[in-house]
Amino acid sequence: MTRQAIHSDQAPAAIGPYSQAIKIGNTVYLSGQIPLDPATGEVIDGDFAAMVRRVFDNLAAVAAAASGSLDDIVKLNVFLTDLGHFATVNEIMAGYFTEPYPARAAIEVSALPRGVPVEMDGILVVNDGS
Repeated sequence: MTRQAIHSDQAPAAIGPYSQAIKIGNTVYLSGQIPLDPATGEVIDGDFAAMVRRVFDNLAAVAAAASGSLDDIVKLNVFLTDLGHFATVNEIMAGYFTEPYPARAAIEVSALPRGVPVEMDGILVVNDGS
């Protein structure tokens, strides 16, 4: 199978030697997204909840570029610098996803790129005829 790089101008450009996502067949591997503004490449202003929403919006943009949506995500990884924010992530996630929800891991880490408090990546499966 051929690997296809997925790119969306509606999500931040990669800040290193990686693709926003890679599609193989109907499976799409989403790179980690942090709360960067796609237009500026800078970390957004705002509280933790605003940052989580930006991350979900970034993931949604890349999923759309792969002919999918957040509802096609089968596995989501959430990286937090403080697991005390876990309830906030759950509350916001419920507004972005519908049941059945994806499988998920929430992992506390010591640091994330650009000093942000949250990063997410995932795997989605799309049905686009390929």
